[in-house]
Amino acid sequence: MPLVDALSLRELCSRLFEGVGVNLRDATFTASALVASDLRGVDSHGVALLRYYLEQLEQGDMEAHGDPEVLHNSGCTALVDGHNAIGQLVARFCCDQAIALAIDHGCGIVSARRSNHFGAAAYWVQRLNAAGFIGIVLCNASPAVAPWQGKQGRLGTNPICFGVPGASPFLLDMATTTVAANKIFNAFSAGKPEIPQGWALDSDGAPTTDTAAAYKGLLNPLGGYKGSGLAVMVEMLCGVLSGGAMSDELGGIRFRGKPVDISQFYLALDPKCFLDPLEYEQRAIQLTDKLKSAAPAIGYDEVLVAGEPEIRKDAVRRREGIPLSDDTWQSLSEWAAKLNVPLPAIR
Repeated sequence: MPLVDALSLRELCSRLFEGVGVNLRDATFTASALVASDLRGVDSHGVALLRYYLEQLEQGDMEAHGDPEVLHNSGCTALVDGHNAIGQLVARFCCDQAIALAIDHGCGIVSARRSNHFGAAAYWVQRLNAAGFIGIVLCNASPAVAPWQGKQGRLGTNPICFGVPGASPFLLDMATTTVAANKIFNAFSAGKPEIPQGWALDSDGAPTTDTAAAYKGLLNPLGGYKGSGLAVMVEMLCGVLSGGAMSDELGGIRFRGKPVDISQFYLALDPKCFLDPLEYEQRAIQLTDKLKSAAPAIGYDEVLVAGEPEIRKDAVRRREGIPLSDDTWQSLSEWAAKLNVPLPAIR
């Protein structure tokens, strides 16, 4: 498994984006967002996605020069048209709009349509947190999940992400399915014959551990009808509220011939509307400490809160390099050869 340092990997991805027509500033930003996911150990939403983004850009399913636009503002809210731009660029624009609104109103809410896959939702919540705001980010996704009691895809993995500003490490980024779709897609691309029980259903709606059947089938909603309900909630706040594509109207990053047409929801909330910001931070840390003070269950050395494993992984990978699957490295190598971009040294 090749190891590549983060800076070299970011440079490679940036140059590949430039090779399909993205300007330097946007290429560098998008590459940085993808590599940030790999640093945190969320490989399913990192540079493994690059091949699909490049295909979309090359074939015109996503705009290299798309320019997000605010369609209208009302109080603390804004409606954004992403104009089919790269998802990371739409997300940056929406986060900055939400932050500006929250500065003025204490809360900023942005609904976006005609966007694209934006990588890991955590990256955007971290952007809101870094500006001093509680952050919530949601998005809809390709219809790879059946509604509860159904066997045809009508919902996406529809992730929910929540994080807080300050020193508390708590950062929850979860799909409303048992696992993110990219975990199954990556297993299929890597030629793994089986996936864990509970991840997916086959095309008849029956549970399966066969990777090929899962690839052609459906994802399992998290917690059965509860995860299905959460996915509908996300769809209501994304596709329905934005006036964008919803349910089976969405495309997919692995399928060519039409835009993905994703919708997203961003919320920035200023803690000082309720408490002194320092008091809020101290209380958030206090809650985190209370959770971590619980005695660990059998098989665990300590209690970790959401976000802590990623913080630790980030430290290791910055020091030792980012491991890439053979399949991902082969894909990067093929695109580098095609676009005449030199490959970085590997460890």
